[in-house]
Amino acid sequence: MAGKAATATAAEAAARVYPWREKLAKYKGELTKGVWGYWELGAWKPLGLSARKRARLRKEVLLAGEDWTYDPPRGEMRTKRKGHKCDRISAEKRANTVELMKKMPQMLLDYKKRRWEKKMKEEESGKS
Repeated sequence: MAGKAATATAAEAAARVYPWREKLAKYKGELTKGVWGYWELGAWKPLGLSARKRARLRKEVLLAGEDWTYDPPRGEMRTKRKGHKCDRISAEKRANTVELMKKMPQMLLDYKKRRWEKKMKEEESGKS
């Protein structure tokens, strides 16, 4: 008995085909406005049909072998991996280190001079 009911239900479902041509004609204007919605006079308007119904219509059109031209063009996929921040900035750090190493002899001389001047100042204040 249950087997007959299941086959009857399957037969009814096969007989009842989703009328995608009528739906496509009905929502053609809405589908051209975008995937999620559109701006009209400064206000966001959602589409006239839900995302689920839009997806079902798209699926039926594609299964029928027709072209679905209402999707926006897809962007190019990212080929370069992002990586870790420390890896990205390590080259900059190395370049900065090279620049600082070029300045290092002068920096050392300046440091020694400041230290010597401080020592001389302390000796003068100690004598007075």
